[in-house]
Amino acid sequence: MQDLDKEKHFLELYERYVDPMFKHCWFRVSDREKARDITQTAFEKTWEYLIRGGDLANPKAFLYRVANNLIIDAYRKKKEDSLDALMDGGFDVGSDEHENIFKNLAHQEIVKLLDTLPLSYRDVLVMRYVDDLALSEIASITQETENTIAVRIHRGINKLRDILNKTD
Repeated sequence: MQDLDKEKHFLELYERYVDPMFKHCWFRVSDREKARDITQTAFEKTWEYLIRGGDLANPKAFLYRVANNLIIDAYRKKKEDSLDALMDGGFDVGSDEHENIFKNLAHQEIVKLLDTLPLSYRDVLVMRYVDDLALSEIASITQETENTIAVRIHRGINKLRDILNKTD
């Protein structure tokens, strides 16, 4: 592929996936700036891979795999759940602040609940129910079978149900 074709291909990928990638990253790290940085870095790494002659048979899976690795790196560097992270989500001036507060609190509660799960369950549940990815796409991203992914989703939901039942 010529450099000009690679650039055009990359720009098409960027336009198509930048918003879903940002949403995925923001949900996972609960910090808009970190999510922006991770999204940008994921696209930079993808561009570098293309320039080195890499083939993107499944660009969506490639991007999510890169982003997930970057998210894991971010968790390893510093894991923090603070009021600052909640406030960094921002409240639109002039909008209904109460609604924004409840949305942010609900988001934080979901993230805390998901954080109680093993990483293998948490990742597939986020990809399936937050990112709205198909089983085949998740399987491609994780490089596992669809059956394995379906079992993990089922077990993850059961674990969440158990956790919620214990708190009631």
